[in-house]
Amino acid sequence: MKKHIKNNVYWVGKNHWDLRHFHGSEYSTNKGSSYNSFLVKEEKTVLIDTVYRPFSSEFVQNLASEVDLSTIDFIVANHGEPDHSGALPELMKLIPGTPIYCTENGKKSLMGLYHEEWNFKTVKTGDRVSVGNGKELIFIQAAMIHWPDSMFCFLTGDNILFSNDAFGQHYCSELLFNDLVDQGELWAETYKYYANIITPFSHLVARKLEEIRQMNLKIECICTSHGIVWRDNPMQIVNKYAEFANAYQENQVTVIYDSMYGGTQVIAENIVKGISDADPSVNVKLFCAASSEVSDLMTEIFKSKGVLIGSPTVHNGVLYTIAGLMEFVNGMKFKNKKAASFGCYGWHDVATKTIESGLKEAGFEIIMHPISANWTPDDNLMSKCVEYGRQFVKQL
Repeated sequence: MKKHIKNNVYWVGKNHWDLRHFHGSEYSTNKGSSYNSFLVKEEKTVLIDTVYRPFSSEFVQNLASEVDLSTIDFIVANHGEPDHSGALPELMKLIPGTPIYCTENGKKSLMGLYHEEWNFKTVKTGDRVSVGNGKELIFIQAAMIHWPDSMFCFLTGDNILFSNDAFGQHYCSELLFNDLVDQGELWAETYKYYANIITPFSHLVARKLEEIRQMNLKIECICTSHGIVWRDNPMQIVNKYAEFANAYQENQVTVIYDSMYGGTQVIAENIVKGISDADPSVNVKLFCAASSEVSDLMTEIFKSKGVLIGSPTVHNGVLYTIAGLMEFVNGMKFKNKKAASFGCYGWHDVATKTIESGLKEAGFEIIMHPISANWTPDDNLMSKCVEYGRQFVKQL
């Protein structure tokens, strides 16, 4: 069922209420998600993006009930990833010659994914195409936000920015618009989305936002490819992205650990106690990596100015939950964050050094030597851990 966005623009996407993981199992989507596709019905009829491939048949059937498919003048593929382009193969069987506007890299990704020689029209920033009634679509390349093929397009007259993955959330709601949904849920999912999807490309985000400002586009609505449509003060999310891209941090410290027999957990809890004692204004959070979603942990690290990560030494390394966490952390390219490591060991203290090395490689500033316990922490060591927490927060 289509939903009206503005004037002759409609949402024709798919809400995926029961989606619980995305990108394999790496990203938890506890609020579901949506695959947003948009139909522009001016003198020309334009389809902007499609939906995830499992919903291809449903999407094509629903679209055919809203518009004669043969009257679609062209399609815009802002991004080739299958959650946006997945319905193209089924749709193009019915309208095989219809032009598809995309970037040069978009053509490469779509051909690589579907092995079809469709009628591609490659575009770059500043290129325009008329949709009639005095309106145009202006194309804006957005490479690495978050794929090399990504782009935005802007509909003049209606002043709508179709931003694909930028400014979105994995958040499902029939209410569709930002002013109608629960604000706490909306912003929590917005933070999580940026932290896990966009963070590695923050330097490019800042550059692209400046480029868009210089284009003097009067943005009155932002249609993303996941989540809600920003119609109420849409520039609030643009301004928030500018904050996010500038080495974002809050007054937060995040402590993450895993433990075999409880020793590393005791260290973590006493470090947290020391942080709270020394500075009650700091929002200190404690997580066990084994019982937490890694995408939620990335969100907390994104918000933090200080991070401590701990593991016991096992098999001359760290527990696999912490090893996996460190792999994620390394890929995120977080900026302006301080860190330290902790843990327990029996014969050799390997884990704390491994974690510290990983944090350095990931770009964190190490501000204290690791603290560790040989075997089980005793009262003396626990007191040292409390003091360690106090000293850590004082150096932030």
